Amino acid sequence: MKLDRTGIILYTIKYKACVEFYQNSIGLSVLFTTDSLTCFEFGEAYLMVEVDDTFNGVHTEQDRIKTCLRMNVQDVKKIAQKLTDKGIQVDYQEHSWGTVAKFFDPDGNLCAFKDSETFEKQLT
Repeated sequence: MKLDRTGIILYTIKYKACVEFYQNSIGLSVLFTTDSLTCFEFGEAYLMVEVDDTFNGVHTEQDRIKTCLRMNVQDVKKIAQKLTDKGIQVDYQEHSWGTVAKFFDPDGNLCAFKDSETFEKQLT
């Protein structure tokens, strides 16, 4: 099967804060927007941030899907410092298998930058 395009839909309670975060703090480009969703360019895919219209005002651990939005970049340390400079708490880690910087968006979704070099080496 050949896919024309792939994407991730991130349902959020804090829609406006998440849109601002991914656009201004992370620097993703907007592809399009409607009243209840914003679609960002996300490498070769898209990230659609959408209002969670099923939220009933009560949030439990069972409601949350355990996911990490991983973004591979050339210089994790440099980007982690930019986030830190913007007041975002970042957990920067250097390992034998690569470098990562983990952080949370305004709705509590885990995000991480990973160095492209060690990821690409795994593919060969």
